[in-house]
Amino acid sequence: MRTVFFFRKANAPWHHSIEELFDTIITALPVYVKPVRYVMKQNSMGLWKRVYNTLDAALHQGDVNHITGDVHYIAIFMKKHKTILTIHDLRILSSTRGIRLAVLKFFWFTLPAMRVRYITVISDFIRNELIKETGIKAEKILVVHDCISSEITPFEREFNVQNPVILHIGTTPNKNLHRVIPALGGLDVTLVIIGKLTTEHIELLDKYKIRFENYFNIPYGQVLDKYRNADIVLFASLYEGFGLPILEANAIGRPVITGNNSSLPEVAGDAALIINAENTEAIRDAVSLLINNATLRMQLIDKGFENIKRFRPEVIGMKFTDIYEQLVKK
Repeated sequence: MRTVFFFRKANAPWHHSIEELFDTIITALPVYVKPVRYVMKQNSMGLWKRVYNTLDAALHQGDVNHITGDVHYIAIFMKKHKTILTIHDLRILSSTRGIRLAVLKFFWFTLPAMRVRYITVISDFIRNELIKETGIKAEKILVVHDCISSEITPFEREFNVQNPVILHIGTTPNKNLHRVIPALGGLDVTLVIIGKLTTEHIELLDKYKIRFENYFNIPYGQVLDKYRNADIVLFASLYEGFGLPILEANAIGRPVITGNNSSLPEVAGDAALIINAENTEAIRDAVSLLINNATLRMQLIDKGFENIKRFRPEVIGMKFTDIYEQLVKK
C-alpha cells in the first residue's frame, strides 16, 4: 500500500509542527503501509505557485494520498476515493473578511472537501466548527487526534514550593499571556515563557514585577528541557484546535492548568485543573491551589500518565491505517 504523505513547503524554520506530528505517526504505521514523504516544491504563496503545487501533487499520487495539512487545495486534481485531507484548525478564516473570506473558504475547505473521500480533524471541537463554518457533511469528517511523541518520557523533579517555576507556552493573542501575567502578580514564582514577547507583554511583566525567563525559536529538545525544569505547566489558552502542551506536560509528569474552552477539556480529560481562562482571578487561584496542595499535584500527574495512553503514536497510527485500508478497498 504505497501511501504518499503530502507536506507543505514550510515558510520559516519554525513552521514544522505538522511535519513533526506526521513523522511520528509514520514511524508507528504497519510495514505494509509503505509511506512516501512528498514535500511541495513551492511555498503556498500567490496563484501560480499554488497552481504548480496542485499539478505537481497530481503527478505524484500513490495507492493512498494523505494531505497532511495547510495545502488543502492540492486535492483538486487528486483521485477522490484514494485521498484524505487532515484539517488542523480554522483560524485562517477568523483573520479574513469579505470576498477574500468567501474565496478562501471555497478553495481551502469547500472544494477540497468535494475532492477527497474523508477529512480527518484533530478534535471533536474542530469537527463541530468545520461543520458549522463550511456546511461539509458530518459523515465525511473523522476525528483522529494528534499523537504524543514516544520520545517524551517521565522526568522526576522535586516541587519547588518556595519559588515554583511556571511554564507558559506561546505568546500569540489566543495564548492569553496578557491575563496570565497579572494573575501571577504578587506570587513568588518564576514564569518561563516560550515565544516572542511583545512590547505589551514586557510592560506587563515590569508592571507586575514578575520574575521571568523568555526563550524564542529554540529547538524542540530545549523546549522539552523547559518542561522538565518546570513545576507547573500553565496553558490557559483561549482557543486551541488541539492543545499538545497538555499532553507534553502529562507525559513528562507535570501538573497542568488549562482552560475550559475549545478542544482543551477534550484533550485534558481529568488530567488537568480546568478553569475559566478569561478570568484572571481563576488563573491565580488555580496556581495558588497547586502550589499549596501536594496531594492534588500528584493526582493530576498520575491522571496525566493515564491520559496520554489515548494519544500514543501506535494508537493514532492504527486509526489512520484503518482509513487507508478503506481507501484501498474502494
